[in-house]
Amino acid sequence: MTGPRAVLVGPMGAGKTLVGRLLAERWEIPVRDTDEDVEAIVGKSVQDLFVDEGEATFRDLEKKAVAVALAEHEGVLSLGGGAVLDPETRQLLAGHRVVFLRVGLAEASKRVGLGQGRPLLLGNVRSRIKTILEERAPIYESVAVLVVDTDGRRPDEIAAEIATHLEELS
Repeated sequence: MTGPRAVLVGPMGAGKTLVGRLLAERWEIPVRDTDEDVEAIVGKSVQDLFVDEGEATFRDLEKKAVAVALAEHEGVLSLGGGAVLDPETRQLLAGHRVVFLRVGLAEASKRVGLGQGRPLLLGNVRSRIKTILEERAPIYESVAVLVVDTDGRRPDEIAAEIATHLEELS
């Protein structure tokens, strides 16, 4: 199979970036984050892009970044939390080793803090996280070949579990 060795999905605070780096180190392969790809394309942060041009512009750029990364990246790929909302992106994820990093409300709230740098968390942070978790969990589960709970666990433990399961699938 071509494409990423693992694709990490989940909401903000799930640990996609850190777990992705640890997996890449373990397997000695590159890691890529589609939010960083979008930032490189536009020359500004995701937060600034949201403010300056709106969510629709960001989602369009994100969709394109995910498609390119799925086609050309063979390492570990971390997707932005909302990338799976796009039906075409979900179709592209079919057949890939997608891992949903599941996180509960209390843990996500603790990890995200006050939501600084998180444009979707303007207002009541805990309430917004709760809504996002409830709305997106079924979508994350629908694209995943593996669901890993992250609450109360160290990133290295999570990476080890993912590696073990995905190596069994190979």
